[in-house]
Amino acid sequence: MSLTEAQVQAALKEVVDPNTGKDLIAARCVRNLKVSDGGVSLDVELGYPARTQHELIRGLVVAKLLSLGVAQAAVNVTQKIVAHSVQRGVSLLPGVKNIIAVASGKGGVGKSTTAVNLALALADEGARVGVLDADIYGPSIPQMLGIQNQKPDSKDGKNMEPLEAYGVQAMSIGFLVDVETPMVWRGPMVTGAMQQLLKETLWKDLDYLIIDMPPGTGDIQLTLAQQVPVTGAVIVTTPQDIALLDARKGFKMFEKVGIPILGLVENMSVHICSNCGHAEHIFGQGGAQRMGADYDVAVLGSLPLDIRIRQQADGGKPTVAAEPNGQVAEMYRAIARKVAVAVAQRAKDMSSKFPAIVVQNT
Repeated sequence: MSLTEAQVQAALKEVVDPNTGKDLIAARCVRNLKVSDGGVSLDVELGYPARTQHELIRGLVVAKLLSLGVAQAAVNVTQKIVAHSVQRGVSLLPGVKNIIAVASGKGGVGKSTTAVNLALALADEGARVGVLDADIYGPSIPQMLGIQNQKPDSKDGKNMEPLEAYGVQAMSIGFLVDVETPMVWRGPMVTGAMQQLLKETLWKDLDYLIIDMPPGTGDIQLTLAQQVPVTGAVIVTTPQDIALLDARKGFKMFEKVGIPILGLVENMSVHICSNCGHAEHIFGQGGAQRMGADYDVAVLGSLPLDIRIRQQADGGKPTVAAEPNGQVAEMYRAIARKVAVAVAQRAKDMSSKFPAIVVQNT
């Protein structure tokens, strides 16, 4: 059976990417389409990392083409992550395409655990990822990644090399000071330290830099909004009404400074007894869904209150690394894909496309 390119494109409009909900033609991810008597070949280029989904998407395309009577279908699924737009007047950071802030209105909701597992999940899906611990007063990323006793190198005496763990680049004030040394600093010193950690680290070609924000809506958050090129923010909360009150403040803060909210993550949503399997909503139920409906923002996922998540983070091997094939790790990967899709749907950064204009006397 001889097909035309138009017929193949029409068929591909019926193939929906399960991660974006868009068909492949509308998403403009079909590349190098070739139709011949021998069959059809094409590339599907995703704008977000989804290595664990490649075979699924490839299978959907091949099945559709074979249903048309194609003798041979050669389909290759790839991914290409580009830089996306940030706040007006803020330049991109060298070596970093997209910065994602992970924030919460209050402490104790599992924000850092979520941030580090989100970073590991994005790396699992094939992205180059870094994590910056911006919680100067209470850095926890070094211990969570199991590299708390290491120090970053500086080859030029000015800039620092990021440390690495589980394929993720990392930087934290915790690498530079003793674990028991309190940071008794006022606001300007704290924001200055955060800026140094961010800009004096030689990040190596990152697709995403995850910034683990301190709780609250203070100096660091304001500096981040005004001077750091943030693509979007993820807000972590629990279903508890008290946590949601503060999460709403965090949402409003990012809204005021023009940083888009990529979505909400509801942590500790349900506890399942390890002995009897009884499920109980200790911190309430449906809080993130109500907040999402109020502000028209997506709920990216709900994570359980599970003792293993805490034990693994405390032990220096977070869940995505400790149990990569487990149910909770897949939850983190699903959230990571949704975050990456939300980033991919933002406008692309075009600053590198414009020539530099230099005015000089001749």
